[in-house]
Formats: sequence, structure tokens, C-alpha cells
Amino acid sequence: MAPILKDEVDIVIPTIRSLNFLENWRPFFEPYHLIIIQDGDPTKVIGVPKGFDYELYNRNDINRILGPKANCISFKDGACRCFGFLVSKKKFIYTIDDDCFVAKDPTGKDIDTLTQHLDSLTKPSTPYFFNTLYDPYREGADFVRGYPFSLRQGVPTAVSHGLWLNIPDYDAPTQLVKPLERNTRYVDAVMTIPKGTLYPMCAMNLAFNRELIGAAMYFGIMGEGHPLGRYDDMWAGWCTKVVCDHLGYGVKTGLPYLWHSKASNPFVNLKKEYKGLFWQEEMIPFFQSVVLPKECTNAQQCYLELAKLTKEKLGPIDPYFHNFADAMVAWIEAWEEFNPPANAKTESV
Repeated sequence: MAPILKDEVDIVIPTIRSLNFLENWRPFFEPYHLIIIQDGDPTKVIGVPKGFDYELYNRNDINRILGPKANCISFKDGACRCFGFLVSKKKFIYTIDDDCFVAKDPTGKDIDTLTQHLDSLTKPSTPYFFNTLYDPYREGADFVRGYPFSLRQGVPTAVSHGLWLNIPDYDAPTQLVKPLERNTRYVDAVMTIPKGTLYPMCAMNLAFNRELIGAAMYFGIMGEGHPLGRYDDMWAGWCTKVVCDHLGYGVKTGLPYLWHSKASNPFVNLKKEYKGLFWQEEMIPFFQSVVLPKECTNAQQCYLELAKLTKEKLGPIDPYFHNFADAMVAWIEAWEEFNPPANAKTESV
């Protein structure tokens, strides 16, 4: 069978090591183009198995390409992956971590995560009314009795958020109290996250429509030189959800699953997350209360408004948020250089 949407997908992988894990994914990833973002020491040679079509960027490349705006791309943090989103020219992005492997479904069959994500992204979402049989567009499902006919056409799907078997995506305190816990539950479901509801987005198994929401899929300034880490995907998830709600796009979560093989060090994680554990109690109400003006009709405009509000509402918490808001603006400036507005998605649904 020919690979689905072969010329419309880039797979973005942040890494500090040789990508031997790709051998496990070869049957599914080999037909697609990879964008590898090398974090850490740019002089280190990153090995990529033969047969894969890829481009690789290290910190020197990022500095050369972005110049003064390079500071908006994190260093020594997985948030560096968003540089791959910036330089891609494809409609869809799938991003995965290098400690994730092919999982098996309950029948023992290997799960093709990319095909499942693309299936979710190319079918509508239902953010305005919850369907109790979950995704009504899946084979064998439909809208249940009482579902409004006026809403059954759905809306375009911008984000597909996948899950993980084995090591769950826990914060450091939960890791410390449940060091041996493993996720063995495979829930065969995809659901649209309702409008007005935030969620914790994890980037290790994530796909999105770059044309619809790419400009808002920014992972912020984290890692070296900054007081916060491990909130890069959380921030991007909150931002993209608010923007999707405003523009009339959908966000799905559930299938597909992959196998997360390695638990990160909870003590190291606690150092990275420490401030965020307090700040999230301010950040989440901020996003819950955001109302974007109707004049914002694409992801770029929405994100610039979020940058302004971030400085205004979160800036008093810590000067870091002033710098963060400036980085958000720099990101959009870089985005529009790589994606001229005339070619960007401008109409809301």
C-alpha cells in the first residue's frame, strides 16, 4: 500500500543522540521526510540509519538561519523541535521523541501511529457538542440520537494528540510517588476536546495541521538560560487550544498509542519543573479567561495577541514572562519570513 499523504508530511525529531530508534519505525517512517533538530553540542556527530530521507539542523545552523531571532529557539531542551515546524513546507507535521517505539494493539498488531494521526487530522472534529460514541466519523460509529443535525458536519481538525503505553507522561512529584507505575490500558477511542476545555498536551506523539495552527505551535523559551523546563509542550497546548477555539478548529486526543520506553530522572525533572508547579496555577486561569478579538482571523494574529496578553497578565508574576512574550513575537516574525502572509491560511471557519 502506498504511504498516505507522502508529500504532505514532515516528521520532526529533536535529539541529542544517534537515531538508532528509527530502525524500529522503518516500515512506517522510511517513505517520509524527516527534519532532525540536534540539541546540545553542535560538534557531536548524530548518526541516522541509512535509507531515511532527512535534513538535520544543529545550534550553529539555527543561529545562522535565524540570526538575532535565534534566541526564540530553546537550547538544551526538547522545545528546540519547533524550529523544525518553522522550516517545514509541508501541510502536516508529526513529532515524536527518540525514546518512543512502535507499540502493539490488543490483537498484537504493530500500531502505525502516523497513519492514525493523519486519519484523525483529515476527518472533522466536533468541539461544540459531545458525542457519547466518541469519534462519529470512525468506521462503525455515528452520531447518537439527540445530536444536533446542524453540527454534524463538524469543523476542520488542527491537532491530533496521541498517547503512550508503558511509561506515562507524569510530572516529577507523581514520578517520585509512583516510580513503578506503568500504563497498560489501551483505550480504543478518539475524542474531540470540547470548546473551552484546556488539556495537558504532550509532544512525544503529536501531529498537527501546520497550515491551520502551525504559527501557534510554539514551544517557548525553556532550558538553558531560563528558569523553567518541561512546560514547553504544555504552553504550546494551551495556546493552540485557545486559538483553535477562537478560529473554529478542532483538537482530538486518544489513539494512536506508542511505546514510551524510558522514564526520565524525576529529580532532574523536579529542578526543571519547580517554578512551573506554582506558575501553572496562574497560567491555566490566564488561558481559561483569554478572549481573542474577532479581528484575529488566523493563527499568527491570534498568537501576537496572546503575546501581548502574556506580557500584560503574566509579566507581574516574574520577569521571565516579559522575555517569553518577546520571544513569542520574534517567533511570529520568523514564521512570517518563512511563510509569507499571502500564502498563509487567513480565513476562519
